[in-house]
Amino acid sequence: MKKFLLVAALLLSVSITYAQLNFGIKAGYNSSISPKNISSVTSGSYNLNSVNSELSNGFQAGVFFRFGFSKMYFQPEFLYNMGKKNYTMTLQDAQNKDLQIDKRVKISTLEVPLLLGYKILDLKLVNVRAFAGPKLSFNAGSSLDYNVLVDAGGTFDKETLISDIKAAQLGLEAGIGVDVLMFTLDARYNLIGDMYHTKMNDITLDKMSANTFVISLGWKFF
Repeated sequence: MKKFLLVAALLLSVSITYAQLNFGIKAGYNSSISPKNISSVTSGSYNLNSVNSELSNGFQAGVFFRFGFSKMYFQPEFLYNMGKKNYTMTLQDAQNKDLQIDKRVKISTLEVPLLLGYKILDLKLVNVRAFAGPKLSFNAGSSLDYNVLVDAGGTFDKETLISDIKAAQLGLEAGIGVDVLMFTLDARYNLIGDMYHTKMNDITLDKMSANTFVISLGWKFF
């Protein structure tokens, strides 16, 4: 982690010294679903319950800097990201009795993507870009809550559910973008590890993928 921050600081220092600088604000919509289940949608094996347990929707907002070197550029961003999902899952207790549990998840993170991009089309008023780079994500108040809806004769103790929310993660982000005048539109995919795991009696019951598709719109002040 320290090496990652050191490299990031070095890149930022070099960029400020030699590059053309842009600064702006941005906001976007994000939605998560596991890539392994995308193909199963058309095959019919992916049902509504699967979608509810994996899909989360949210937003992000923050600022970005862009340091241009001809067609190449370096773009660090500082974003607040939030996602929510509510759904019902069925578990079995120690007596093999079914339990229906309502689950509420809120994921809040501070994210720092460090993107290296290339302008595929570079015109005076419009450009088309491709970019990729690492992204550091910090937990900023994520929470989990469970409520038993139906207990079919079994027993349930919330204390037996152990949820591990990670403090920080390192992932990868890639996408394409278009700039028109001072507007910038990006479509990107975040590839990052699961934000949390839920276990009961040392068995993993549930996890939330932090992988997200993001569409964002930004405005460059200069």
